[in-house]
Amino acid sequence: MKKIKMNYTSMVIPLYNEEVRLNYCFYVIEKLLKKKEQLFKEIIFVNDGSTDQSKSKVLKFIKRIKEKKFSTKLKLLSYSKNMGKGHAVKKGILSSKSEWILTCDLDMSVLPEQYLIWCRRKLIKDINCAYIASRKHKKSKIKSKFIRRRLGDIFRLILVMLFNIRISDTQCGFKVYHKNYIKYIYKKMKIARYAHDVEAMLILQSKGIKIKELPVKWKHQSGSKINIITDSFKMLLDLFILRLKLSLVK
Repeated sequence: MKKIKMNYTSMVIPLYNEEVRLNYCFYVIEKLLKKKEQLFKEIIFVNDGSTDQSKSKVLKFIKRIKEKKFSTKLKLLSYSKNMGKGHAVKKGILSSKSEWILTCDLDMSVLPEQYLIWCRRKLIKDINCAYIASRKHKKSKIKSKFIRRRLGDIFRLILVMLFNIRISDTQCGFKVYHKNYIKYIYKKMKIARYAHDVEAMLILQSKGIKIKELPVKWKHQSGSKINIITDSFKMLLDLFILRLKLSLVK
């Protein structure tokens, strides 16, 4: 088992039309960078075709952080057409230059410090394992709305029925991968939007990569653009398309 070295991790943060919530994200990141203990070699923002001021706000933040001469490098990947969160995560992972890669949602529902906690507790050490935050872990501390918890339960049941997936939480965006396998996995992926996490877990399992669910402190953040009704339908559609593609491969 290899020990994680300091400054050997990339953080990937996808975003789309997040100008309102960027300020809190910037606050969290700058606070993190001021700490003595650093694991992050780089932080990669991926702008998934935003039509608001997200791109310019990120660029201004990067310039301000650069002036403070932190060891962690910040960069922005940006393109004009909205392709989906899965595509944005893929672009970030493929451009990363570190040994370990952390994906993190911009709303900071899980703070990056969670990764430091996992490392201190030596929960992340096997380079042939993917580590995912699980809101269903018995040691997790969750603050979420009742309706979202019930929808999550239904979603897990559907995953079992369609794919026989026994992972309790595929959708939390806080995940840690090792470079040895993850770039190959994401190059194989076809789903760019709602079900990209499910496809990633399926490919990881098919390649013999262990998936370990870890406890997390998760708090619902306001301002999400997800529509529970329409986006749930789109997610289901994505899952059935993925199921059909897998059936055709067999």
